[in-house]
Amino acid sequence: MENFEFYSPTCFVFGKDTENRAGEYVKRFGGTKVLIHYGGGSVVRSGLLDRVKASLDRESIPYVELGGVKPNPRSGLVYEGIDLCRKENVDFILAVGGGSTIDSSKAIAAGVVYDGDFWDFYQGKRIEKALSVGTILTIAAAGSEGSPDTVITKEEGMFKRGASGDAVRPKFSILNPALTQTLPAYQTAAGITDIMAHLYERYLTNSEEVEVTDRLIEGLLLTMAHEGPRVIADPNNYEARANIMWAGMVAHNNTCGVGRSQDWLSHTIEHELSALYDCAHGAGLAVTMPAVFTYELSHNVMRFAQAAVRIWGCQMDFAHPEVTAKAGIEAFRNFLISIGMPKNFEELGAKEEDIPKLVDVLCHGDGRDGTISGFITLKEDDCTKIYKMMV
Repeated sequence: MENFEFYSPTCFVFGKDTENRAGEYVKRFGGTKVLIHYGGGSVVRSGLLDRVKASLDRESIPYVELGGVKPNPRSGLVYEGIDLCRKENVDFILAVGGGSTIDSSKAIAAGVVYDGDFWDFYQGKRIEKALSVGTILTIAAAGSEGSPDTVITKEEGMFKRGASGDAVRPKFSILNPALTQTLPAYQTAAGITDIMAHLYERYLTNSEEVEVTDRLIEGLLLTMAHEGPRVIADPNNYEARANIMWAGMVAHNNTCGVGRSQDWLSHTIEHELSALYDCAHGAGLAVTMPAVFTYELSHNVMRFAQAAVRIWGCQMDFAHPEVTAKAGIEAFRNFLISIGMPKNFEELGAKEEDIPKLVDVLCHGDGRDGTISGFITLKEDDCTKIYKMMV
């Protein structure tokens, strides 16, 4: 296990009707004027937005609104939010929605107090200062409600990049599993896939003797494998929704990632798919992960074999561990297909002829040096082969 620092200050408020306490928590964490940031659609139709406003009114906290967040959130709305917050003297951002809304809120929070272009943070600059952020989660997926991370797509060039810093960890996150019960099955399945990806990306490590976090990750993956089919079969299963929602947070606040190197190649490679095709991030990961894992397998066969045995119940073939490792990857792929995720480029809506463009943006876009690194280091040719494995 490697040396580490771990800081996770978020207050989690979990359970039914907890969104009605949003104003109470904004006041507790010092907010005096709020930007309510959201997407639209169901947040408005369901009455959630009205309940949030009412909770702020009860605490006499003024607010302004900015809707319009899209999946794979865009830089243009971030710039608009920064300008609005500065004009209105906002000191607290309340994200009402899923990972895209929370990520956009974090970007705005960092940009408001920064003299330069907020995109600097998405080119490697660490976020050190930001306005306070709170969240009301409506989709269990990204884990942004508990993490220091944010991902934004820059419209000029359609670069999808991430930034990080403890300054944008939410002050509080309200998690009501009932808010996710109206999600379409496809969105629910995409969220489950994203959660499992966050766990696998940490499981694939070059660090040795990390049994504690290995077992945490395995337990969470087993939970997702159990609860996923239950919630797809019965969208109103509150208990299944609750387990998935909390697993999504634990998967990405880095409880499972301390003391170990991590992978993130699947996420990096997928980001170009969702940037170009505007597909659901989880759906893109469902196609990407089996290909990346198969390509990485020879780097550490026993790590993949261990996952196959402990998570997917495969029999260990000690004479040919690669057989066990491949069986585990296939079991994972079949699970994702069983909950409604796509299995290849065609089902995702991607095109084989776009692979050269995907690889160029992946390896060279926005200042990259031609390689991407994680469990292994990949060059352009490697990335081309991986994309072709998805066709």
